[in-house]
Amino acid sequence: MRQRGPGRDVARLLADFGHDLPATPAEPAQAKEPRLFTRASRRGPRRAGRGWAASPGAPVSSWRMTSDQVPVLWPLIATPGLPPTGAQMGIDVLSGGSFFADPFGWVLRDDVPVTNPNVMCFGKPGRGKSATTKAFLLRMMDFGYRALVLGDPKDEYEPLCAFFGVDPIAIGPGLPARINPLSFGPLAGGWDTLDRQGAHTRAGIVFGRWLTLIRGLVGSQRVGATPVPFGPVEEQVVKAALRALTGYATGATHLVETTIPALWHQLTTPTPQLIEECRYASTRQFLDESRLLRDALGQLVDGALAGLFDTHTTIDMDWDAPIASLSLSRLMPLGDEAVGIALTCLSSWGRGMRENARSGDLRINVRDEVWKQMRLGPEAVKSFDQDLRLSRAAGDIQWANAHKPADLLSVGDAGSQAVTIAKDLLHLTDVKILHGQDHGVAADLEDLLGLGPIARDVVTRWAMQGKGRALWCVGDQQYKVQTVLHPLEAHLTFTNDAITGAA
Repeated sequence: MRQRGPGRDVARLLADFGHDLPATPAEPAQAKEPRLFTRASRRGPRRAGRGWAASPGAPVSSWRMTSDQVPVLWPLIATPGLPPTGAQMGIDVLSGGSFFADPFGWVLRDDVPVTNPNVMCFGKPGRGKSATTKAFLLRMMDFGYRALVLGDPKDEYEPLCAFFGVDPIAIGPGLPARINPLSFGPLAGGWDTLDRQGAHTRAGIVFGRWLTLIRGLVGSQRVGATPVPFGPVEEQVVKAALRALTGYATGATHLVETTIPALWHQLTTPTPQLIEECRYASTRQFLDESRLLRDALGQLVDGALAGLFDTHTTIDMDWDAPIASLSLSRLMPLGDEAVGIALTCLSSWGRGMRENARSGDLRINVRDEVWKQMRLGPEAVKSFDQDLRLSRAAGDIQWANAHKPADLLSVGDAGSQAVTIAKDLLHLTDVKILHGQDHGVAADLEDLLGLGPIARDVVTRWAMQGKGRALWCVGDQQYKVQTVLHPLEAHLTFTNDAITGAA
């Protein structure tokens, strides 16, 4: 059979009928680009000082995927979002780098969303809340900070004090330590050198602090379920009595320090000048209308805390020591209310000691079991609120420890003034440390702190799987942090001695 040839293409077929296709112009030859890399053998370049190649080059492949699929094959690592200043607390597990805590440094920076240095630390017992607090104290001391523990109900800071050679001051029935919450503090001297405006300003600071304290102490007493009222009338009476007792009403240049029993006695046996200044018609009217006020103060004089906060201060604090602690463990058998009243008195006294702090004297004021103070009523909550508001002016970091955010809701009835103020306290603490919590508090974490589902799961799952794990909320930024302790720090921060001994 005859084999056929390849045949004619389209161009030749059209040419047979007189139609020629236009020719395609030839493209000019382009010069080759120089090689960026020279080819090398698998054993490496054959020159002196060169060696064998470790392995042949891996093949490269290209993939296209969405942003939510990328982390499956290549986890995106974030860089640390905070500057490396302050105390090195541990590991930022999202970036793999070190996590540093510097509340005052954050306030001074515009790129960190923090406007106050206060810290609120929440955590279920045993999740590392106390260890994180003490580690922060130890490491900030290297930067010139000193610690002031305004009430240690469980003697947790006693080993830390012993490490620095400081004896904590124990307060309790039968002990010699006395603290006068109506002390002038550093503002006691120099009144004779002040002009009229200066004396008026200083008096406003001192009497304002005293009124805040007395309002909280009186409001902690109850008639049935109702707190003892402390309105404008009671405030005017107390203010007039304090001015008379200190000598400010008569223009004295050296004011006399007063006490709560002296104030109670002044209201029980009022002078004609006091009755006239308070605009009462008679002594009987004064006594009748101030009975609740006098009885509430009388409970502080003759009640469970008699002899502790009703005389002049007998302790001598070493303010240059690295740490100072006031132990309240001897008051624990008296109940939470007694401990709360003691914390309120110490809070006022500590505020007075810091009213004239010298520049550069930076303190970390630790407030443990703060919920016991806040449960005394709205006035006690207001007292704590004032401490948080004045932290920037005093150069203090207010560090408060509580168990869970819902503790703020237990200070009063739902919708009450106390609960409203307690919720606002969260806005006065721009730094919140959330250690592990049970799943039952998940709703509280979202409602009170505005945490999303991812951050909520960090607290209720990841943080519960190891001690020292916490979600640090620095303004609106969140960090997963694992606190790392030195063996010596682990010994100083251990709080399970009683359990270990029982086991």
